[in-house]
Amino acid sequence: MREIPDVIILSGGFGLRLRGVIGATPKPMARIAGRPFMELLLRQLKRHGFSRVILSVGYKQEVIREHFGEKAFGLQLIYSIESSPLGTGGALREAARHIRTKTALVMNGDSYTDADLKCLVRDHARNKADVTVVVIPETRSDAGSVALDHNGRIKKFAEKRLLPGSGCLSAGIYILNKNLVGTIPTVAKISLEEQLFPAWLADGKSIAAFLFEGPCIDIGTPERYHKAQDVLEKVESGSVLESDGGS
Repeated sequence: MREIPDVIILSGGFGLRLRGVIGATPKPMARIAGRPFMELLLRQLKRHGFSRVILSVGYKQEVIREHFGEKAFGLQLIYSIESSPLGTGGALREAARHIRTKTALVMNGDSYTDADLKCLVRDHARNKADVTVVVIPETRSDAGSVALDHNGRIKKFAEKRLLPGSGCLSAGIYILNKNLVGTIPTVAKISLEEQLFPAWLADGKSIAAFLFEGPCIDIGTPERYHKAQDVLEKVESGSVLESDGGS
């Protein structure tokens, strides 16, 4: 039986671009159709059969913890707290001490992509990759752009800019081997996308792509947050979760 990976949700950012819309509310708690955005991610994980989630939190982490507690939607929740900003790579390094499985699913806490996460886990194991990244068709210029080789492996990664001819963006969902996390430098702040992915590629690590043809909906700007209200209104609702047998 294949091991179910632990999950890390990177959700420690300040959400400065959303302050004019959500005030001092931490971004994972921004309301989508009356629910905290984080709820959508947790329900999605439950629906796909995950059971143990590490929430990497920082700004106003107590608000998140008081709302969800140690268990929500049948998931065990563990909190990894950033006392100061560590970047996505540093946050991953700190959260990794809680991982009990050989691989971990890593998600950004401000975006939703309805990829088949079970299939992602299977593909990662079958391809024997060090990292597998969910990629989507290119739709915007301020996300991680990736270039693929003829085998569908990532050969170049550029954060928040487009690579000529790439056609693909990172959806901010990754599955990686736990031993790789141990190689992250213990510096004060480091970016997974801007520094670690390029460094791992340069070091010969195998980074596979998992193509998902649907959109990645993020709430990082006021415009995208307002758009998400309609797009995600009924996503991962209680009735959908119940019909999928995941309550």
